[in-house]
Amino acid sequence: MYLEILTPETKVFEGEVEMVQFPGTDGSFQVLDNHAPLISSLSKGVLEYRDKKTTHSVEIAGGMVEVLNNQVIVLAEGTLQ
Repeated sequence: MYLEILTPETKVFEGEVEMVQFPGTDGSFQVLDNHAPLISSLSKGVLEYRDKKTTHSVEIAGGMVEVLNNQVIVLAEGTLQ
């Protein structure tokens, strides 16, 4: 599936991934290939995604995610250092 992570300042990541795990406002959840359509709010926490080689993590300050037709778009309020 294709993942884009965007903040108001920059595009954090764009590319093919196998899995994404989110810090949802009601608890963490995971999205895999061919997931049902979804829109959800995100809380402050760690967003993890795995490509074919390794798992990466980005700490976000909150935001929204949309999953549709194997495309995942994350609109994050910002990333935390």
